[in-house]
Amino acid sequence: MSEYERWEGRFSTADYIFGEEPNYFLASCKNLLPKSGRALAVADGEGRNGVWLAQQGLDVVSLDFAPSAQKKSADLAQRCGVEIEIIQGDVHEWNYPPEAFDVVVEIFTQFSSPAQRNLKWAGMKKTLKAGGLMIIQGYTPKQLMLDTGGPKKLENFYTRATLEESFADLTDINIEEQELDMQEGTAHGGKSAVINFTARKVMN
Repeated sequence: MSEYERWEGRFSTADYIFGEEPNYFLASCKNLLPKSGRALAVADGEGRNGVWLAQQGLDVVSLDFAPSAQKKSADLAQRCGVEIEIIQGDVHEWNYPPEAFDVVVEIFTQFSSPAQRNLKWAGMKKTLKAGGLMIIQGYTPKQLMLDTGGPKKLENFYTRATLEESFADLTDINIEEQELDMQEGTAHGGKSAVINFTARKVMN
C-alpha cells in the first residue's frame, strides 16, 4: 500500500482523526506569529492547523495529498468562519514558490524517508521569506518504545542533530524535546516523545 492510499484510507472516516483543535505546540507559538501575512501548512491533513492559522489573521495555504482529508479541511474552515486555500499536492514534489510565506508550519509529517525529508525541508526553506518563522514538531526515536503513534521506521524520526544540521542556515533556532501525555483526536493519544523546533530565515 502506498502512503497516499494509506492516508486516504485513514482520512476517509467521518471523524477528524487528529481532532479539530490545533496542535498544542503550534498554538503555543501564537505570540511568535506575525499579525498578518501568508502561512503554509505542510501536509495539513484535515485542516486543524491551517484553520487555526487563518483564525489568527493569516492568509493560509493548506497543502496535502489526500482529497478525503481536504474535504474535511474545507468543512472545518466553513464551520469556523475562515477561508483557506486548499492545494492538493505531494509535499516532496510540490513546487515551493520562493520567499512566498511569512510562516511555514510542519506538524507530524513523518511519512517521509530521509531523502524525501531533505526535499521537503529544502522546499520549506526556499518558500520562507527572509525573517519568516519556521515551526516544526515531530516524534523522536524514543516514540518507538512508547508505541502510541508515529512512524515505524527509525530513519523517519526527528532528532536534535538532524534538525540542527538541516536548518543550520536559519537563525534564532530553538529546539526542545518533551515527553508528555498528548491527546489529539483518536490518532494521537498517550505518552509521546516529541521534539519542537522554531527558527527564522536570515534577513537579506
